[in-house]
Amino acid sequence: MNLIKDKIFKIKSSKDFEALALEVFRYQAKNNETYSNYLNHLGIIPGNIHQLDRIPFLPIEFFKTFKIITGEDVTGKIFTSSGTTGSGTSKHYVTDISWYRESFNRTFQYFYGNPEQYCILALLPSYLEREGSSLIYMMDYLIRNSKNPESGFYLDKLDALSEKIVRLRQQDQKILLFGVSFALLNLAEKYKPYLSGQIVMETGGMKGKREEIIREELHEILCKAFNTKVIHSEYGMTELLSQAYSKGEGIFHTPPWIKVLIRDSYDPFFYVKKGRSGGINVIDLANYNSCSFIETRDLGRLLPDGGFEVLGRFDSSDVRGCNLMVEE
Repeated sequence: MNLIKDKIFKIKSSKDFEALALEVFRYQAKNNETYSNYLNHLGIIPGNIHQLDRIPFLPIEFFKTFKIITGEDVTGKIFTSSGTTGSGTSKHYVTDISWYRESFNRTFQYFYGNPEQYCILALLPSYLEREGSSLIYMMDYLIRNSKNPESGFYLDKLDALSEKIVRLRQQDQKILLFGVSFALLNLAEKYKPYLSGQIVMETGGMKGKREEIIREELHEILCKAFNTKVIHSEYGMTELLSQAYSKGEGIFHTPPWIKVLIRDSYDPFFYVKKGRSGGINVIDLANYNSCSFIETRDLGRLLPDGGFEVLGRFDSSDVRGCNLMVEE
């Protein structure tokens, strides 16, 4: 297990990625009961799959009704979606939590460097308030590993957060302010803290507390209030153990062990060219012990530089707690 983990997190090229992805596909096709049954239903013979774009992706809704586990069923942690719409929650059964820690820690360092550089301020519920959240688990870990006593959760402490930002700036401390959209908007409207040169990152989600707005409008409001040039974004979900990050303009990039493909909106087995919109499929090799090939309900498009945009949600799908409803 450690050998395959080491190979996945040290991928150097697209050739390495494709070879490993096909290896993981065959392993999961054999050892994941739900995925195996799905492939059988489609009439897919795993041994006949030799290209990434021929791999069937598991619809993300399966995480609401099935226990998606590859290999031995020894659950170490269960992550659950927020279930804001009442249509059922997704459950991600994580048999080895070290995969998740390795993934988000490496991803953060890949894009932002050592967490110890920052005072990390989270406008999120604390770990005890939202125990089943993979996002809260990640932020709790990063906060502790920043080794900064000022780092912490401040969702319902906007007064204290505003005062702390002033103090941290006086100390010339680098700040990473991370939060859900509605909380960042509340902070922007009531306090307008000066955050020029700092990192402000949103992870989407009005969670029914405010009217949904498109990402561009949200970022414009936040940039003006915080006096920042760009707003960063995080793209993640309960069903994945890895994240993508945007350093501005809603253009996301992934670490080397993730790949995003855009499927045709009407034919899930056909992929569109770069620049065309369609459904987002994600290969997340960190999902080694669940399923690495996920057909999401998000709409997006690939860009020439290898990045991607998230354009919205399919009309028939529920609003995910960690994503904005946005228009193309």
